Amino acid sequence: MNGMAIYPSLENRVVVVTGGATGIGEATVGAFAGQQAQVAFLDIQDGAAGKLIERIEGAGGKTPVYYRCDLANIESLQGVVAEIVARFGTVDVLVNNAGNDARHTVEQVSPQSWDDTMAVNLKHQFFMTQAVVPAMRRAGRGAVINMSSISWVIPSTNVPVYVTAKAAIVGMTRTLAHELGGDNIRVNCVMPGAIVTERQKRLWLTEEYKAEILKRQALKRLIEPEEVARLVLFLASDDSSAITNQSYVIDGGWV
Repeated sequence: MNGMAIYPSLENRVVVVTGGATGIGEATVGAFAGQQAQVAFLDIQDGAAGKLIERIEGAGGKTPVYYRCDLANIESLQGVVAEIVARFGTVDVLVNNAGNDARHTVEQVSPQSWDDTMAVNLKHQFFMTQAVVPAMRRAGRGAVINMSSISWVIPSTNVPVYVTAKAAIVGMTRTLAHELGGDNIRVNCVMPGAIVTERQKRLWLTEEYKAEILKRQALKRLIEPEEVARLVLFLASDDSSAITNQSYVIDGGWV
């Protein structure tokens, strides 16, 4: 683990990560596998998923299991969760990570694009949680970590529907924490800032944007996906057993 924390409570825990093939999800899958948790991750990027599994095995982590799933298809999502529970017996941790921050202006938003953006950024988080709750209730424990963003706090521009979804995730986290707390299921939220994923580097991270990031952050360096994953590990572990209903910013001090 390169000197980073080891959480004994995560060993052999069944962890489900959405959007786990690339970016923050990829780092999260790798981090849990390094803790010897049993990870099942959902994505539609078969090639990236295969390469991730190879890297994890090469590093000595517990081999994760990949499920191809379009999270916008709720029936498919529910079916995959049922497969995971049948295979591993339960789900201990759910990381609702998947999202898409494709740029769009107010004028470009149509009723269909609104629905599509909400489907990929918000809707699946609720229905994934709903799908794992019965197994968590049977186990008498569970941890759900929802991925939001600082984009709604800044607020970001050129992504109005995405920002709306990310704000809604914070509210959803708070109500679900109270809905499920009686079953010892904890629900928390992570709000990353400008994280240097391969997608960000490929599409958005110009020298001008990098300069803006470093100007606004208190820490004058870029934040890596692995740093977000370490926060997720903590919130999933028994070390955070009294923490629920919270949203944690990890952005180098931007907000």
